[in-house]
Amino acid sequence: MSREEEIRAGLFDHTLNGHAPEVKALTEEGLKLGMDPMDILFKALIPSLEEVGRRFEKGDFFVPEMLIAARAMQGALVILRPLIAETGAKPVGRYVIGTVKGDIHDIGKNLCVIMLEGAGFEVFDLGVNTPPEKFVAAVQEHEPDVVGFSAFLTTTMPMFKVNIEAITKAGLRDKVHIAVGGAPVTEEYAKHVGADSYAPDASMATRMAKQIVGDRSDSSQGAKALEQAVMKIDETLRKG
Repeated sequence: MSREEEIRAGLFDHTLNGHAPEVKALTEEGLKLGMDPMDILFKALIPSLEEVGRRFEKGDFFVPEMLIAARAMQGALVILRPLIAETGAKPVGRYVIGTVKGDIHDIGKNLCVIMLEGAGFEVFDLGVNTPPEKFVAAVQEHEPDVVGFSAFLTTTMPMFKVNIEAITKAGLRDKVHIAVGGAPVTEEYAKHVGADSYAPDASMATRMAKQIVGDRSDSSQGAKALEQAVMKIDETLRKG
């Protein structure tokens, strides 16, 4: 077995088991050896996530296993994306995201970050328990196309309106699109608090964000390959 074949096998196994440092190291080694980034993507990483999906369907894997596998693949995508995309390609847009104040749940938010970064967005993740003033400061500093509020608890959903009022008071409301989401959130509630859009999952959040910024992404084979990889991450995780 050649070293290239060993690297493909290692990437498959370590992605399957969510070993992010090993996936990153093997990806870097493969590139140094001259392996094609598309080879790494389609002959190791994507097949591994497909196996994750199969194991989930059989009941051998659960949501946590799928999440860490996706994160491991995300680490490789960070390295591969600029090599696959055309030279000089710029981010398709900027996105500020965070879980609202009083809420420390982050799985849904993290899935959105994975999807958005994979789709070419520059993402500024503010973490959990994010107060309104932190969202305001991030919008002022980064001038994003979209700011996303995530809430998992019904008790923290009212923070959407508080955040929107803070952004409005700062004179920024007409400069940024406001998106909301989270397990208990509905489209009706999003309209009620004055948000511009609501997304039920990470895949929809990413598609909506791309619509908001317009078609700035490259339509090359490389861009399509990245899109396929990102969709595979989402498809795998949404089974949970």
